[in-house]
Parts: sequence; structure tokens; C-alpha cells
Amino acid sequence: MKMSVLASGSTGNSTFIETEKGSVLVDVGLSCKKTDETLNQIGKSLQDINAIFITHEHIDHIKGLKVIAKKYEIPIYANEKTWEAMERKDIIINPDRKFHFNPLEEKEIAGLNVQSFNVSHDAIDPQFYTFTKDNKKISLITDTGYVSDTMKGIIRESDVFLFESNHDVDMLRMGRYPWNTKQRILSDVGHVSNEDAAHAMKDVITSNTKRIYLGHLSLDNNIKELARMSVEQILNQYDIDTHNDIMICDTDKAVPTEIYQL
Repeated sequence: MKMSVLASGSTGNSTFIETEKGSVLVDVGLSCKKTDETLNQIGKSLQDINAIFITHEHIDHIKGLKVIAKKYEIPIYANEKTWEAMERKDIIINPDRKFHFNPLEEKEIAGLNVQSFNVSHDAIDPQFYTFTKDNKKISLITDTGYVSDTMKGIIRESDVFLFESNHDVDMLRMGRYPWNTKQRILSDVGHVSNEDAAHAMKDVITSNTKRIYLGHLSLDNNIKELARMSVEQILNQYDIDTHNDIMICDTDKAVPTEIYQL
């Protein structure tokens, strides 16, 4: 497997995963044009994509979906409630390319074993995914207010994680957001902080784990260096070596990560 986090943050999210049998995207939170331009930066294009998996209906995860679905004959997967929510946003997909992928299902697509699982977020029925091939596993988990034991059990043993590290709690509390927005972010259906992310990571990291990409960083309430430092500091306290054993990697709202081969 190969992967690249094309974009991650409050303005748009998309992740690319490839096998010798095909390529998939998880979410298309950039415009169609920007998605293709970002794929071009890693030597790919939307014409290479064999499937798109949608996590939930928030705009930073589906911004490009309507146009991409019109221009490209790519199968699109989402759960039933998410399809209903997207259709209420006037995202109507050709039935031939519309597929249901409900929580805790498994499917074989593009050479990947794909499993879906629910997270805790203020969307209609949010879910994320694990991707497994040849005993290698990628787990994506952002947009959740907390990481439950059930979630941990599903994502454990992964070689690579894209893990939410949304905000620094002090920056959020002292920042410009209205109080109700701060409460929403800090709630169980909001987003995971740097510290909470690290404490969840220490429960799912195993000897298999080689990389953790820190995802969905807030533009206003976090910075890459702070997120990485906070996570590394806590993991190091649990004797997890973030210098030799595991690499903690940044993501960006507009610049894709280099393709990583598992």
C-alpha cells in the first residue's frame, strides 16, 4: 500500500491510498479542481481514482463531491444516513455510482479490505475507515470528540494512523471563538485535543506502528509545532520512542504529504 494525506484541516480533508489494483480517496473536502491539482503534486489525477469513501456530510469533507461525481465515473461510498444528509445539501449522485457502506461493514475494493466504524461527532452518522492489505493496516480517525474503547479496538495494530490532533485546549479557551463554539469543540461530539489524541494513541500503538500523521489541526487553535511537541511529550512519557521507532508527521490544509509506502 501507498498513501498520501492530500489535505487535512478545518478547510478541507482528503486522503489518497493506492495498491497495485487501484487507488481510492477518503473524503473530497477540496474543490474538484483543487483535488486534481493536489493529486497532480504526487503524480496522480482524479482519473486514477477507483472509489471515494465519505466519512460524513460536513462541507470540509464533501466540498468537491458534487462536481467530481458529474465529471468522473467514480463509485462513491457512504452510509445510508450520510447519503440522506448529503442529498438534503443538493448533492445528487447518479444511482449507478452511489453505494452504501454502513458502519461496521467490511468490503473488498481496489485490492483493499476496508472496514468502517462510527466516531462521535456532530454529524448525522459519522464513520471512518481502516484499510488492510498483506497484513499492513492504515487507520483514519479524525472528527471525533473522544476515542472510545471500541474505536481503539478497531484501529489497534495499525502500521499508519491519520489521527486527529485538532486543538490546544488553552489556545481554544483563550481564542476568539464564541463560547458556544468552544463548548461544541470541547464536547464529546466535537474534536480531539492534542493531549487527548496522545493519550488515545498510547493505547493503540504497537510494534507494527511506524507513522502517525497528525490531522485536522485547527487554523485558529493549534499550530503544527505545538501539536507535534504535545503528542511527542506525552508518548515519550509512556516510553514510546518518537525519534527511532515511530515518526510523528505533520499534515497541511493545502500541501500533500509525500507518498509513503508501507
